[in-house]
Amino acid sequence: MIFIHQPVTDAGQRLLERRAVDLQDTIPEDTVWLDLIRPSREEELKVESFAGIEVPTREEMKDIEPSELLYIEDGARYMTGRVLSKVSDSDEPGLAGITFILRGTRLVTVRYEDPQAFRMYTQRAGRATGNGYASAATGDAILAGLIEAVIDRAADVLQLQGERIDRLSGKIFEVQEDPSARNTALQDTLRALGRHGDLISKQRESLVSMERILLSLSATYRSNKAPRDLREDVRSTLRDLQSLEEHATFLSTKIQFLLDATLGLVNLEQNNIIKLFSVMAVVFMPPTLIASIYGMNFKTMPELEWPYGYPMALVMMVVAAVLPYAFFRWKRWL
Repeated sequence: MIFIHQPVTDAGQRLLERRAVDLQDTIPEDTVWLDLIRPSREEELKVESFAGIEVPTREEMKDIEPSELLYIEDGARYMTGRVLSKVSDSDEPGLAGITFILRGTRLVTVRYEDPQAFRMYTQRAGRATGNGYASAATGDAILAGLIEAVIDRAADVLQLQGERIDRLSGKIFEVQEDPSARNTALQDTLRALGRHGDLISKQRESLVSMERILLSLSATYRSNKAPRDLREDVRSTLRDLQSLEEHATFLSTKIQFLLDATLGLVNLEQNNIIKLFSVMAVVFMPPTLIASIYGMNFKTMPELEWPYGYPMALVMMVVAAVLPYAFFRWKRWL
């Protein structure tokens, strides 16, 4: 699909109007943003002919080398980043590659998923000019607005994950008397920590890719002497992004702490079980010794002729079992 965005005026406000374009339609010259979503080869060729660029393939967007993610070709600047999104072939959020192509005052985006941040920006740009990007109606300003929307969405995700981790922290350290419920809770906690850690790791990777793009833009704007407002916006967005990276690192550290604590509690549960078996073995060892002695089949054993030999052996076995148990209780090993 090809979506174009044109600047329009509504009630004295400059907005971005979004509409889909078919293959047989002509792309207007005043288009400032072309958004390609899961484009076919014919749609790629149409945009390439109109914008004078080369649309990267989906495989090229998956490269991890910086030289393949940030480069300039035929006067167009190519920037590929990773954005957290609901991946179509999975129930779990994943990282979707998005390529931003700047050529002159026009922006082209290529993506195969639909991140929430893009929907947020298009809705906001189509309603009002509050952030000034729609009124500027240039590819640079739209790119800055899209990256800011990605960072705003990342902040929401990290805040939500932080709240969930705090709730998990309370559950980990609360006292539960039922051993079976305690073991089930610890297992559920381990799985939840794994999911949260994976999501935060993906979000941090997305922020790092956006930081590379912003650093590249900042250097370009300084050398090209871009408008002061745009340079200030990029620097402010970069500071926000770096603070979010620090917060993501803090959450990762907290998850590691909770993971260690949970594993420590699991080990304590296992140690308690092993200790119980060890105590039971020690308790029953002396009675077993007495039973073994009187179970021998020697002909000359004086106790065999005693009228009260059997009750005496039983009493000795009970006493031999009770004494170790009482000793362990006195030492508070149980």
